[in-house]
Amino acid sequence: MKLDAKTTALLLIDLQKGVLAMPVAPHPAAEVYQSSMQLAQRFRAANAPVVQVRVSFSSDFADAPRPPVDQPTNYASLPPGWDEFPEPPPLSDLVITKRQWGAFYGTELDLQLRRRGMRRIVLGGVATNIGVEATARSAAEHGYELVIPENLCSSSSAEMHAFSFKYLLPRLARITTSDEITLE
Repeated sequence: MKLDAKTTALLLIDLQKGVLAMPVAPHPAAEVYQSSMQLAQRFRAANAPVVQVRVSFSSDFADAPRPPVDQPTNYASLPPGWDEFPEPPPLSDLVITKRQWGAFYGTELDLQLRRRGMRRIVLGGVATNIGVEATARSAAEHGYELVIPENLCSSSSAEMHAFSFKYLLPRLARITTSDEITLE
C-alpha cells in the first residue's frame, strides 16, 4: 500500500511501559512495539510525522476520569513509571498526552495534524478495542482517512481484537500490515 508521506502521519497509541507490561493477544506486546518502531523509522526517513500518544495523569490522579461504572480503574495500583515510553521519543516525534480512551478529545492532536497538512493516519497501538478503536472512531469523525496495520495492534484477549477487526475497524479504515506500507 503506497501512501503519500506529505499527508500521512503515523499515530501510535499507548505504547508505554505500563501498557506494554500487560498480557495482550493475539500479538505479544514486544512484537507490537518492535514492529511499530520499525514503521516509525520508515516514517521518519520519509519526513512523515510520527505521533506517540500516551495516557497519563497528574501524580494525585485529580485529572483522571472517575465515571460511575461497573468496572472502575484502580489508579492506585499503577506502578511508578507506568506512563513512560520504553525509549525517549526522538525530538522530531510529536508526543500527545491523553486522559481519555481516545487521542483526540481534550488534546491538541487534531490541531497538530492539520497544521502539518495531514489527511491520513496510520494507526496502531494497545489496546485494539479501547484506545485504538476510540481514536479510530474520532479520527473518522474528524474526516481523516485511516489505515490500520493489524499487526501493530493487540488487546487483552484475541477475541476482543478479532471482534474489532472483523466488525468495526474495516468500516472506518483500510486494514493492512505494517510490512505492506510504503511511503512515497
